[in-house]
Amino acid sequence: MTDYMTIRGKTTFEYEEKRSRFIATAAFAGTEEAALAVLQAVRAANRTARHNVYAYVLQNGRTRYSDDGEPAKTAGTPVLEAIRHAGVSDVIVVVTRYFGGILLGTGGLVRAYTAAAAGALQTAERVSMRQVVECRLRVPYSQFEPAQHMIRAAETRLQEPLFDDAVTLCWQMPAGTQDALCRSLAELTRGAARVEVSPPRYLPF
Repeated sequence: MTDYMTIRGKTTFEYEEKRSRFIATAAFAGTEEAALAVLQAVRAANRTARHNVYAYVLQNGRTRYSDDGEPAKTAGTPVLEAIRHAGVSDVIVVVTRYFGGILLGTGGLVRAYTAAAAGALQTAERVSMRQVVECRLRVPYSQFEPAQHMIRAAETRLQEPLFDDAVTLCWQMPAGTQDALCRSLAELTRGAARVEVSPPRYLPF
């Protein structure tokens, strides 16, 4: 599976059009359940708002959107298109509207929902999600420094070593790139230590 872009955490952005307030919340959501939990939290925090429009795009291809009472294709669709235009997935955007007493018309609604959603996505921190394996190796102290040097020389993210009667090294690296490093570490330890490798999963890397 390919790498993809998403956002980290949650961010908000406010846009005003003819006294109507549009508050966009953009958040990372790796599953449909997570996306719906974000939606429910925004709804609960904005019980007096007239509309809580949303759209989400998941990396597995699942998409969903709602106009939440606004005229068809004036709200949920623009929010969905803003996510697609940003090139991110595993993302939900909820745009809360507090009505200001002036009707905006279909064109005004499309512009406002687009601007609010795009603003939230532009202010969010973007991260690249890659398929990563988590590796673990336990070595004696005499082999700690050369093993650590080998790991650091590869494309890895090495955690702080754990010291007791031996040294445990833990790191992450892109899935499919670990074999050469594992062979080098096996040669270093003369086969006495084996790298434990987790199944691949998507993580920021």
